[in-house]
Amino acid sequence: MEGLTFIVLIVLAIIAFFVFLYFVPVNLWITAIFSGVKVSLFELIFMRIRKVPPSLIVQSMITSTKAGLNLTTADLETHFLAGGHVPSVIKALISADKANINLTFKQAAAIDLAGRDVFEAVQISVNPRVINTPNVAAVAQDGIQLIAKARVTVRVNIAQLVGGAGEETILARVGEGIVTSIGSSKTHKAVLENPDMISRLVLQKGLDAGTAYEILSIDIADIDVGANIGAKLQIDQANADLKVAEAKAEERRAMAVAVEQENRAKAQDARARVIEAEAEVPRALAEAFRSGNLGIMDYYRMQNLQADTDMRSNIAGGGQDTKKS
Repeated sequence: MEGLTFIVLIVLAIIAFFVFLYFVPVNLWITAIFSGVKVSLFELIFMRIRKVPPSLIVQSMITSTKAGLNLTTADLETHFLAGGHVPSVIKALISADKANINLTFKQAAAIDLAGRDVFEAVQISVNPRVINTPNVAAVAQDGIQLIAKARVTVRVNIAQLVGGAGEETILARVGEGIVTSIGSSKTHKAVLENPDMISRLVLQKGLDAGTAYEILSIDIADIDVGANIGAKLQIDQANADLKVAEAKAEERRAMAVAVEQENRAKAQDARARVIEAEAEVPRALAEAFRSGNLGIMDYYRMQNLQADTDMRSNIAGGGQDTKKS
């Protein structure tokens, strides 16, 4: 029984020893002391309680101290608790210091917390990046389309990295500048002869304002001749005018047909009235005979007069026209 109790005590002692080493990282404290980092054992214990990995903070402090940076454990802890990447910030500060770039810990921490890779930003600031624009199509004043592709050399602007626009804005502004430059050219031949005029005009616009980058140069990598947009537009306009003219002609034809039909209806109506009037003549003659207003001799004289009129009309050549009408 005593042996079992002794074994339990030994196990508890071993567990207590490892728990002590976990909360009291003596090895890290010794490493920090010999590396010239001023950190107390109680600070390491409090880091563990605050759920901050002491090894990460100590290693970052050792790296920054050896690089000559003046940082404190409180700065690194605060940045870690805020969700930042402490090693990336330390590497960025060291790279900026070696490259004589003015970058403070607050700036680096703000850039890191903004979601940007601060170390990559410092690298781009030292080694500028080349951004290839997509094909940009524009039309010169003579109607010829040109398709240009540019290479934009940019460098990170550390001061505007937080809140500044990204590469998409740079590409959009450069594309807009290319379209404006080509569109202001009188002929496409002038652009083909001097493609650097596009670069000069675009650079003069200050396209990097409000962005996280500084444009160093814009080089036209390729420029091709596209379609004759002016001719296509003229053809489309001519086709549209033709359709409008055809529509107006059809409208006039329909109106003419309507007028002709109306005239025919009027003529038929007039012809019907004439026939109706002619039908009343026999009735009028009969009534005249009954009333004694018209005698037989008067009727024969009227017939002779009508016959004489028809004969003269036939002799004058108007007989056929009279029959047709």
